[in-house]
Formats: sequence, C-alpha cells, structure tokens
Amino acid sequence: MNITVCTLNAKYIHTNLAIRYLKSYCEDAYNIRIAEYTIKDPVMNIVSDLYSQKPDVVGFSCYIWNIEESIRVAGMLKKVLPECTIIFGGPEVTYDVPYWLERLQDVDFIVIGEGEKTFRMLLDQLSGEQDFSSVPGIAYRENGKQEIRPQTNKIDLRDMPSPFRFPEDRDSLGKRITYIETSRGCPFRCQFCLSSIETGVRYFDREKVKEDIRYLMNNGAKTIKFVDRTFNISRSYAMEMFQFLIDEHVPGTVFQFEITGDIMRPEVIQFLNENAPAGLFRFEIGVQSTNDGVNELVQRKQNWDKLVRTVTMVKDGGKIDQHLDLIAGLPEEDYSSFRNTFNDVFALRPEEMQLGFLKLLRGTGLRLSARQYGYEYMDQAPYEMLSNRVLPFDDVIRIKQTEDVLEKYWNDHRTDETIDYIVHFLARSPFDFFQDFGAYWEEQGWGRIGHQLEDLFKRLHAFLLSAYPHAAHQAESIMKYDYLHNQRFKPRKPWWDSEAGDVQNALYNKLANSPELLGESFASLKLREKELHKHTILEPVAMQKKNGEWIQKDGWLLAYFNPDGTGSRLFFLTESLAETAY
Repeated sequence: MNITVCTLNAKYIHTNLAIRYLKSYCEDAYNIRIAEYTIKDPVMNIVSDLYSQKPDVVGFSCYIWNIEESIRVAGMLKKVLPECTIIFGGPEVTYDVPYWLERLQDVDFIVIGEGEKTFRMLLDQLSGEQDFSSVPGIAYRENGKQEIRPQTNKIDLRDMPSPFRFPEDRDSLGKRITYIETSRGCPFRCQFCLSSIETGVRYFDREKVKEDIRYLMNNGAKTIKFVDRTFNISRSYAMEMFQFLIDEHVPGTVFQFEITGDIMRPEVIQFLNENAPAGLFRFEIGVQSTNDGVNELVQRKQNWDKLVRTVTMVKDGGKIDQHLDLIAGLPEEDYSSFRNTFNDVFALRPEEMQLGFLKLLRGTGLRLSARQYGYEYMDQAPYEMLSNRVLPFDDVIRIKQTEDVLEKYWNDHRTDETIDYIVHFLARSPFDFFQDFGAYWEEQGWGRIGHQLEDLFKRLHAFLLSAYPHAAHQAESIMKYDYLHNQRFKPRKPWWDSEAGDVQNALYNKLANSPELLGESFASLKLREKELHKHTILEPVAMQKKNGEWIQKDGWLLAYFNPDGTGSRLFFLTESLAETAY
C-alpha cells in the first residue's frame, strides 16, 4: 500500500512527533511517507501535494489547533481520491468518539488514544482480511452503525523504535523544534487537562533516549523540547538526564522541559546552578492560578511557597530561563482573583509569562461539569471559554487586552527596564499597568494595524503621557535606554524626535579630546570625533542608572555601537560635564 501520515502544524518550525512514531513502528512492513504542512497553507496546496502521491491510505494527526483545517483537507481529498482510506487520530478525536463518527463522514476510521500499535494492526487488516472488529482502539461505521472498539493494552515503551532516524529529516533539524518524549502519562489529576484521564507514568528505555539525543545533536538539532507532562516527577531520573545532557551536550543546543515547580528539590536546583552551562536548559512551569480554592476545585495540588522557592532559586542561579503559564477563566476565579494571580506570578519576574484562557477540552472533567460553573464556550476547537458565572465576557475581553501587550512588551524583552520602573513607581500593580495599556491600545485601534519596533515605543510613550503625565519624561529616558541597549546596529531613525544642539556638539568635541571622562572602557575605544558621530547616539535624559538603580538626575546617555554589529555599550554623562563642555 501507498501510505502517507500527515499533520498540519501551527507553524513551520514545529515538528510532529506522533506521525514519526507511526512511521517508525510500521516501517519494517510498510513504506510510509511523512507529510507536514501548516494551518496557514492553502487547502488546495495541501490536497494537491497529497494527491500527487496517489496514496491508498492517509492518516491525519489531529489536535485542537488543526482539527477544522484537517476536516476540510480530508473532505476535499475524498472527493478527488474516493478510494483512499482516510484515518484520523490524535487527542482531539480520541474523546467524544460518537460525535466524531457522526460528523466525520469523509473519514473511514478513527484511532483512539495511543496509536502506534493500533495503526499497524489497522494497516494489516486494510491490506489483508479487512476484519476490523479484531483491531482494538478504532472506531468506524459499518452498515450505518457506529462500531467503537476500545483499546486493550498499553504499549511497552521500552520496545519502541526511534522516531528520529529518517534521512528526510536530517537537513531540517537545525531549523525546526525537535520534540522528544521520555515518558507518557501524568501523576496529577488537573480537571482541565487531558493528561488527567490517563493514570500512571510509563518510561521509555533510558539508553535509547540518550542515543536519540546524541543522534539529534550530532545532526544539527538546536532546540530539543521534552514533551513529558512532568519531567521531574522522578528525582533520580531527572538527575540522570540532566547530568547526561550537561556532560554530552553540543554547544548551541537548548533543551526545554515542562516541570512541576513545587516538587523540584532544592538540591537539584543547586546542582543545576553549579553545573549547567548558561542557556542549556529552559523550564516551563504551569502555575495556572495562585488561588488555593480555585486549584482545589480543579483537583490541582500546588504548594505556592515551594513553587516560589524553585522559581527564585533558578532565577538567582542565572543559568536557566523560565516560562510560567497562567490560565484565565478557571472555576470561581473572578477578575479580582485573577488580578492577584497575575501579580503574584509577575513578582517572580519570569523570562516569559504566558497568559492563556481555559479551554474546555473534550474528555476532561471540567467540560463534563461546565454547566455547574455556568460556562459558555466555543462550540468548535479550541473550545475556549467565553464566560462563566463569576467572569462575564466583559472581563474576558479586558484580560485579553492584557494578554496582548504582555506578549509584546514583556515576553519579547524590548522594554524590561521601563516596565520595571512603571510597575514599581507609577502603576497600582503590574496587572493594572498591562490592563490599562491594553485597553488604551484597543481604544486607539492599534490592534488592527501593523507595527515596527519604533511604533511599539511610540505607542508606549503615548500611553505614558496619557496615564502618568507627571512622570512621562522620566519614563521616556528609561525607554531610550531600553531601545538603545537592545540594538545591534546604530538605528537610522530612533523612535523619538531628536534635535542636535550646541550642547550636544560641544559634548562630542570634549569627549573626543578627553575620552577618559567616561572611564577607561570608553577611552579604550580611541574614537576620533568623526567616529563618535558615526558610531554613537548622544541624547539628553532625566534619569540615570547607578549601581543597578534608576535615580532622577539630568544628564546625557551615550550609546556606542560596535561596527561589527555585535551590539551597543551605554554610558551616562552627568549634567555638570555637559555644562563644562558647553
């Protein structure tokens, strides 16, 4: 048979682990082609590519982000290849199977749950006796009747073949995210998560996993993300893997993990702080809510004090970036409670903070109890909540405005110093700043137009003038610092209106003749006045940074940009020096 396994990824840089496991599990008996697309690709292009191979079987890996597009592709493919057997599998179609059998009239089979063994047994029957009643873990229609065959036994993961040894993948390993799993299952019972449905944790063979990682690194993989639901559930296992990755990593490779913060032992963090190279590891920690009552309602156990200890120790170590997740819309978490959650987490200053909204996924306990909490949610994937009895849609909109500017201004680290100053000295709280700015952004209609980097600074400055007019001048000075600090090359036109004056020219002349006034670091550059004008920007400021703290003091900020594009160096000049120069 001519077989294709495919999926529609959210972005090109993502790769799909599931279809690679299907291919590796079956490749000793079947020739299987992998085809990956994105949800942004035109349906006609996807169907044309699939059609060109004239497949007998096409299997789709389905998730909340691609199910609707996958249905459209399957429908069109069935029209042009009516004899082709179409199979859907993946978490999105594993639950509420009668609904999917009724809706997916162009799909011949649904694979339920863990798919490798089931998919192979289904291929055996498609190419043989076609006794589908003998295949556990599938659903199909026969004579107008729904037939659902539940799974029987789980796969022994220790015997699983590697999903990474395909020659066609080798050239793209350095350009895309590679996903790897060392275990399946989750010990926790969070009622909003599909992982709560499967009990127990099963592990792959450790030595095989290590061999896969060696192969990936030796063939250019740069970002390797572990998809284990809780990588650190076993302390001994996590320590063994951390040690292996530290000992054998290839420079430039980054490993990402989902960890549970409150069960991470201090001695493990201390080990990583002392032994891990900076930038080698990245942690994703699901906080979701800091309201104990809310967590109890969704059967989520979380010790906030221990989680804070973990995040703080990791941050103080300076080796590992952290990504902390929040979920807005959990049961009984109203706007005020979520504001507290946001402020609690922002106080930890994670490198990234993701604000997502509850999705009532098929099969989860929270979807089954949605009526109890008054949930209204999207009928189709991603099933995002629209409101509940304590969080009306008006508040959902306000939190979404917060989410937008949080992503643009904190997670992208364009204005770290500015935001720290605002949330410490100007705003009522971090959440209030992001929410007020998000509302202002929406009022101005900026969400409907594009933006360059300079536009982001101009819009923040406009908000500061509106919200904190008494301190906008000081904040503008810190914004200049942020902007210049993050530039690799001298910008052609900064976001502010700059007017070169006599004082500025006099300063340039004085610094050319007496560079030691800015210290040995600046003097070592040995810049002539012409080079000063060419490679620096000199701007008046009302704030200066001294010993890591911002103080209100008039002066000048000089940014020197290395000609090789490796970044900038910033220097502050006192107002007295400027007056002397003039």
